[in-house]
Amino acid sequence: MTWLDVIGWTGSALLVWSLLQSRLLRLRALNLIGCLVLIGFNAALEVWPMVGLNAVLSVINVWYLVTMMRSRHDERAYRVAEVRPGDEVLTHILALHHDDIATFNPGFRAAEGDDRCAFLVLNADEIVGVVLFRVAGDRALVELDYVTQRYRDFTPGEFVYRRSDLFTRRGCRTVVTPPGMVSPYYDRLGFHRDGESYVLDLA
Repeated sequence: MTWLDVIGWTGSALLVWSLLQSRLLRLRALNLIGCLVLIGFNAALEVWPMVGLNAVLSVINVWYLVTMMRSRHDERAYRVAEVRPGDEVLTHILALHHDDIATFNPGFRAAEGDDRCAFLVLNADEIVGVVLFRVAGDRALVELDYVTQRYRDFTPGEFVYRRSDLFTRRGCRTVVTPPGMVSPYYDRLGFHRDGESYVLDLA
């Protein structure tokens, strides 16, 4: 096998691997890298139709990546909708993603009372996240902050915390995240670490 064969197989493997990704950003990035590798491979072999195909696919991937990155923190791309704790859609989402929720929020229990405040985060018509919290005095105790796999690179849960009125109108002055959450992202949102949790002081 020549070094050119290795490049060709590597590009093909990257394309296949990209299609196995559940995260949209990672899918596009890996697909772009695979296309660029195959552009070089096919150019070396002078297979110009394949060079053209991969060039077009590269442009498409770049366009999607730029669009995704621009909307990553854009409030116009996401909407936060409050629902009742026993809402059927919320119950369905929690059941559908039960195993994944347990992986990232190991202390969460789905059926613990109806005194929670519940919010769904939506991108267009797709539910991409769930945030549940309880009010304890002047603190909002987050019990669940979950993002679906497709949108995990975008952390859409941040749009709940940007809207401080969701907490302050309930008399809350601080937001406390659940301890032991796997791969937390709160340090990028103004939270500070407090033991195994993160705390956000509301204005």
